[in-house]
Amino acid sequence: MLAILISTGTKSKSAIDLAREILKKCDNNLNELAKLSVNDLVKIDGIGEAKAITIVSAIELGGRRQVAEVKQKKYIGHSNDIYQLFKPKIADLKHEEFWVLLLNRGLKVIGEKLIGEGGVSGVTVDIKKIFKIAIDGGAVSIALAHNHPSENSKPSQEDINLTNKLTQAGKLLDINVIDHIIVTQNNYYSFADEGVI
Repeated sequence: MLAILISTGTKSKSAIDLAREILKKCDNNLNELAKLSVNDLVKIDGIGEAKAITIVSAIELGGRRQVAEVKQKKYIGHSNDIYQLFKPKIADLKHEEFWVLLLNRGLKVIGEKLIGEGGVSGVTVDIKKIFKIAIDGGAVSIALAHNHPSENSKPSQEDINLTNKLTQAGKLLDINVIDHIIVTQNNYYSFADEGVI
């Protein structure tokens, strides 16, 4: 399929040869391929900007399809539902992002919003902003998600403190924080599953 996206090769390499070279660079791992940017791909001899954009776009399209399938569900019934929604969005990022998922009384998704972008080891989160978005969006419950580019899903003390603050603020505003998950490419940590929320 990658060779089909590449379409044509060079004088010395076929499209299949180029596809094999790209996959070798990623240890034949599609998750690693998804982490490559256009700039990473054009460094491979025979891959120009147009081919690189085609590959990145195809991967993005596949990720969006995954998100659309989760959104079509009637409700969020488990931490894995939240993980499947955010994995295609943030698992491959090289920086941290923090998101809020807005839910109605039936735990159906009514919206999602990026709260903040950070560096490789942290992101600043404004608690007031989260609850303003929740109130403006008519949410009865919210779920929170952020990624760890380190691939370590274990929460930091800052993650734990923030989750406790958000849970307490939610109680005061009558907005239930149903979960906070930490997303990595291969797994996730759920504060609800672990009994922290």
